[in-house]
Amino acid sequence: MSKVRRALVSVHDTTGLVEFVRELQGLGIDVVAADATAPLLRDAGLEVQSVEDAIGAPALVGGSAARTLHPQLSAALQWNDDATADGSFDLVVVNLKPFERTSMRRDKREEEVIEAIDIEGPSILRAAAANFERVVVIADPEVYPLVLEELNATDGDPGYEARRLLASRAFDATAHYELAVANWFNLAEDFPTYLLRDYVKLADLEYGENPHQRAAYYVEVGARRHLLSMVEQLGGDDLSFNNLADLNVARQVASDFTIPSCVIVKHGSPVGVAASRGGAEAFDLAFAADEASSYGGVVALNRPVDADLAATIAKHRFDVLFAPGYDEGAQAILGEHVPDMRVLWDQERRTKSPGEKDVRRVIGGILVQDSDLEHEEREYMDVVTNATPSESQFGDLLFAWRVSRWVRSNAIVLAKDLVSVGIGGTHASRHDGIAQALGKAGDRARGAVLASDAFLGYDDAVELAIKAGVSGIIQPGGSDRDDDIIQLCDEAGIAMVFTHRRHFRH
Repeated sequence: MSKVRRALVSVHDTTGLVEFVRELQGLGIDVVAADATAPLLRDAGLEVQSVEDAIGAPALVGGSAARTLHPQLSAALQWNDDATADGSFDLVVVNLKPFERTSMRRDKREEEVIEAIDIEGPSILRAAAANFERVVVIADPEVYPLVLEELNATDGDPGYEARRLLASRAFDATAHYELAVANWFNLAEDFPTYLLRDYVKLADLEYGENPHQRAAYYVEVGARRHLLSMVEQLGGDDLSFNNLADLNVARQVASDFTIPSCVIVKHGSPVGVAASRGGAEAFDLAFAADEASSYGGVVALNRPVDADLAATIAKHRFDVLFAPGYDEGAQAILGEHVPDMRVLWDQERRTKSPGEKDVRRVIGGILVQDSDLEHEEREYMDVVTNATPSESQFGDLLFAWRVSRWVRSNAIVLAKDLVSVGIGGTHASRHDGIAQALGKAGDRARGAVLASDAFLGYDDAVELAIKAGVSGIIQPGGSDRDDDIIQLCDEAGIAMVFTHRRHFRH
């Protein structure tokens, strides 16, 4: 390792650059700047040498971009202890063309995107990072303070660990850049041969699903939105692994409805869902749907929380409250009475991107599929029984069907007046799922409707529902025994609707 004496600077993000270079020169470090970077520094009164003068070679074809790839520059970055260090660089400050920003613009032209592909920058970063014991490499303005601190603490000769860390960040930057370019070229393929994604850590978590498991939350780089995008935590403890897993379901269920709605999620599945005239009533109904299971759950609303609703919520024990707004009174009440509850303000208004995929981790790989977000329209459903649902019944059927999509299979949802009164899920037997939902509902099952995420293929399961007083059923259909199930419903005088689409969730 060696003391830093000369730096190469070529950046597109000029954040903090002038101040950083001024500090470098104050430490006696000479600065060489690329043609596009030098004017900014000179306008700030800093004396810098040009790349052409530094490498002692005329411009190559393509101008300054090509000059930065000159063999003499490469040699100045890859010098070693056996070669002379004269004319070499000990510090490289390079960040890359904003390819992603250009490629994501709505008014972009293909020529502009291709022009935004950085050729020389990644090459310089890789060359410098590969020689990190001799060359300190900086790929992000965020590390300027760290580098200055290290230079001052080591008399201009940063230690091995600091150099290696900076090199790893440089390789992260070039790897991500290549992924972004490759993914742009792969946009035309729904399922490309190589699925290239990278993630950046947003937060370290206290632990995973269980205290003995370490955990962190990563977000996909370049994603249009993510679980906590445009979400501000107003109070409470740090979010846990299980909080985030439940929130992932809760916020999607709440956003599934346009009228005021509330969902309470526990262990990855809804336990109470309601749609009503306002957020307060929706919460009361969702909580009453299954009070015992709601304890310690995640509450998500699609309407703001006022002081009255906050006072009601504060009477109970929830881990997370997620809503698109809180008035001052609500914030004060929640902060005073439930200071540990994580209060999240949802300011995200962007919807999921068309074509976005659902990804599941398996041993040594991932399963990728289209996201199951499309709603079945009523006009494509069929009433297959003699009895026809009333308008209010059809509303309940559609509500229960929409909720069933978020319950782990085999999923059964009983609903009445746009409120879930019994939810059964995670059973290998659909009969057991119906029994669980009916057990949760009790007397509330009478007059309720039933939604099943997959076809009902056995008489005994349907007979359970009929005996409990269920007034209507919605299911995909498609069983070899559809005719027998239809006959059972006709004999009981209840309506049944086929959606012709299954919604398994494993």
